[in-house]
Amino acid sequence: MLEASGLSAGYLGENVVEGVDVQVAAGQAVAVIGSNGAGKTTLFRALCGMLPVSAGRVRFDGEDITGRPAHRVARAGLAYVPAERHLFPGMSVRENLLLGAYPGRPDPSALELAFELFPRLKERRRQPAGSLSGGEQQMLAVGRALMSRPRLLMLDEPANGLTHGEVDDLGETIKAIRDQFDLTILLVEHHMAMVMAISDHIVVLDFGRRIAEGAPADVRNDPLVIEAYLGAPA
Repeated sequence: MLEASGLSAGYLGENVVEGVDVQVAAGQAVAVIGSNGAGKTTLFRALCGMLPVSAGRVRFDGEDITGRPAHRVARAGLAYVPAERHLFPGMSVRENLLLGAYPGRPDPSALELAFELFPRLKERRRQPAGSLSGGEQQMLAVGRALMSRPRLLMLDEPANGLTHGEVDDLGETIKAIRDQFDLTILLVEHHMAMVMAISDHIVVLDFGRRIAEGAPADVRNDPLVIEAYLGAPA
């Protein structure tokens, strides 16, 4: 479904990711992992059109989307939830959700499905988003992304700031989202237990380059990954 080949991107003329290849098959949950500064968020921003690509190509469903602005990439069926969430704190939960349908018309069924997935959001639909807990705000950010009925959902550190219990709930929710919305998932995450539990495939970055990829069990036991990211066994 999504394929990046030889992708390079960065800031102020300096590449943060260099020559990265990523393939995401339809229906998969694929995780991108790596230490801080490995280039994970830069990769995501380049894939979804928020950052110019200096080299390489990005294809979605066989169509070249390299260089398209973010709003056109979103219309193609990619939804991106940044680590910062970018909610509107003074607007209600329901209003934040409905903004996710822009520039299309709100889909009432998408709103009801978001409330079905996140019952706490339905209970708090009239409350301002700024009054929600961290876990509830993450639910809202994901729910808003689903309002555009995407085919691929990109999640950047969705467990950031959540409690252990909320992280466990989030993992189950991501699986439910994939099934109920018939979605493909691409995520960046540091919580390795969740990554290993929900991912079909893992890509590992180190200093902007891909150093490993494969099934969770293979990646976990890869010597390069252990040295660069997971840490040597005790």
